[in-house]
Amino acid sequence: MSTEETAATPAAPSNFIHDIIAEHAQSGRFGGRVHTRFPPEPNGYLHIGHAKSICLNFGLAKTYGGKCNLRFDDTNPAKEDVEYVDSIMDDVRWLGFEWDGLFYASDYFETIYQYAEQLIEKGLAYVDSSTTEEVRAQRGSLTEAGQHNPYRERTVAENRDLFRRMRAGEFADGAHVLRAKIDMAHPNMTMRDPLLYRIRHAHHHRTGDAWCIYPLYDFTHGYSDSLEGITHSICTLEFENHRPLYDWLIDELGLYHPQQIEFARLNLTHTMMSKRKLLELVETKSVSGWDDPRMPTIAGIRRRGYTPAAMRAFCEEVGVTRFNGLTSMGVLENAVRADLNKTAPRAMAVLKPLKVVLTNYPEGQVDELEAVNNPEDPAAGTRLVPFTKTLYIEQDDFREDPPKQFFRLAPGREVRLRYAYLITCQEAVKDPVTGEITELRCTYDPLTRGGNAPDGRKVKSTIHWVSAEQAVTAEVRLYDHLFSIENVANIPEGEDWKTHLNPKSLEVISDAKLERSLATSQPGYRCQFERLGYFCVDSKDSTPEHLVFNRTATLKDTLAKIEKRGG
Repeated sequence: MSTEETAATPAAPSNFIHDIIAEHAQSGRFGGRVHTRFPPEPNGYLHIGHAKSICLNFGLAKTYGGKCNLRFDDTNPAKEDVEYVDSIMDDVRWLGFEWDGLFYASDYFETIYQYAEQLIEKGLAYVDSSTTEEVRAQRGSLTEAGQHNPYRERTVAENRDLFRRMRAGEFADGAHVLRAKIDMAHPNMTMRDPLLYRIRHAHHHRTGDAWCIYPLYDFTHGYSDSLEGITHSICTLEFENHRPLYDWLIDELGLYHPQQIEFARLNLTHTMMSKRKLLELVETKSVSGWDDPRMPTIAGIRRRGYTPAAMRAFCEEVGVTRFNGLTSMGVLENAVRADLNKTAPRAMAVLKPLKVVLTNYPEGQVDELEAVNNPEDPAAGTRLVPFTKTLYIEQDDFREDPPKQFFRLAPGREVRLRYAYLITCQEAVKDPVTGEITELRCTYDPLTRGGNAPDGRKVKSTIHWVSAEQAVTAEVRLYDHLFSIENVANIPEGEDWKTHLNPKSLEVISDAKLERSLATSQPGYRCQFERLGYFCVDSKDSTPEHLVFNRTATLKDTLAKIEKRGG
C-alpha cells in the first residue's frame, strides 16, 4: 500500500456504474463477481484525470469485495519506457491502492496474434497494402460511406501468407496493415474496417526485438480484458463509439465477454490533460520536468504537497457521470485545504521580511513562547518559539500611510504578535538613498505576554513574525495556475496553446525567514505557514543546507482579502 496511508473503504454506491453492477448481480451475470482493471499506456506520467480512473476502478473492487488489475497497454514501443512503468506503479500506490494482478498487454502478444489469424481464417480480417493517406481517404465521412479497395478481396490464403511474412519482418514500416473486414458503410466510422495491426520495427521495453508487428489498442484491450476475466471494463466517454468494435472482436471468436462502461473524463480549469501536450511542455523546457509542481501530473501534485487523502476526497466529490463538464480547480484546492487543515502542523514564516527592533526589549534576552501546533488537533501538542529583540514581520503588514480599513501595523499603532506581545510602532527608518523603509522601531508591552492586555484594551489585528536572531533562511516557491485561461480544452486547433501559459505561475522568494522549528524539515514535510497558506518541503531540490518550500495552496482568506475587509 501507499507509504503514506491506506485508502479507506469507499462510501456507499451512488452512481450509474453502481446501478449497472447491481443489475448484473441481480441477473447473475459474471456470477456476482466484480473484477476491474486500470490500463494506462506507459508513454508518460499519469495526471489528475488518471487519478480519477484509479480511484474509480480500485474503489469499485474494494466496495464489492472484488479485484482490480494494473495492466500496462504497452503496444506502442516507440513511445513507451520503463521509467513510465515505474512511475505509474508508484503513483497507484501513493494514492493508497494495491493491484490484485500486474499484467502487460505484451503478455498476450502471441495469443492476440493467434486471434488475428483466426479472424483471417474466418474471412473477417485482411492485409491492406494501401498508404496511410489512401486508408484515410477510403474511410469516407459522417455523411458518406467508405470505399472498398482491391486488397479487401484478397483470399484467406493470401492474407494468411502476408500476415505471417509481416510478422517475420519481411516488410518495411507502413508497407501493410491488418484490418478487420466489417462494413465500410457502417454509420459508426470506428466499424469501417478498423486497423488491427501495423508494422513497427522498434525495440520493445519488455519483448525486445521479438516482434516487429504490434496490435492497436482497440484490438488489444478487449482481448486482454477477456483473458484476465475482467467483468466491468471502465473507460472514458470517448471510447463509447468503440464499444461496438470491442463487442464484435470478442463475439466473433466466441470468447468470454466483459462489459465495457464509459464515464466522463475529468477536465479541470486552467489545466492541460493531454499527455502528448504535457510531454511537449517537458521537452520544450516550459516546465522543469514531469514532476514540476505546476504540472497536473500525480508526480507534480505530490511534489507540490497534495495528499493522497485529498486526491481521493476530490475524486469522490466530482463523482462519476456520463456528461463531459469542466470542474473548477478550486474544488481540488478546497479538498487539499480541508485535509491539510486537519493534519498539517502550524509554523510561522515571513516571506518578504521587514526588520522590527523592539527598543525597550532587553538586549540578549530570549523568551520561549508556547505555540499551538494544530488548533484542529489537540493531540498535536505545542512547541516553543523564540522571541528576541529583533524580529521580522511581513512587509505587507506595515503601512506608513494606512488606508481606512487597514488595521495592521502603522506609525503610532498597536498590534498583537501571534503567541507573543502587543507592540507599538514608534518610527519607520528609511534608506537615505532609495527612501525605502528598512527597519521599524517599536516598543513592546511586557505585561501582554500571550497577546492580551491586562487593562482590557482591544487590538484589532494579529500578525505573525519570526525571531531575526534564530530565523531559518529558506527558498520559497509560490505556484499558481499553469495556464492563464480557464478552459484550456477550448483553444482552437492550430493555435499555439503554449502562448496561454501563465507567466506568473511561479514566483521564487530566495530569502524567506522561517521559525526555528522548521530548521530540520525533511523533504515531503507539509505544514501551514500561519496566515500564508500550506507549504511542503521540496522533494528534489531541498537540502539541509538550503531548504526549499513549495506552496501547496493558499488559505481561503488570503492577505488581500483580509486587507479588503480590514483585518
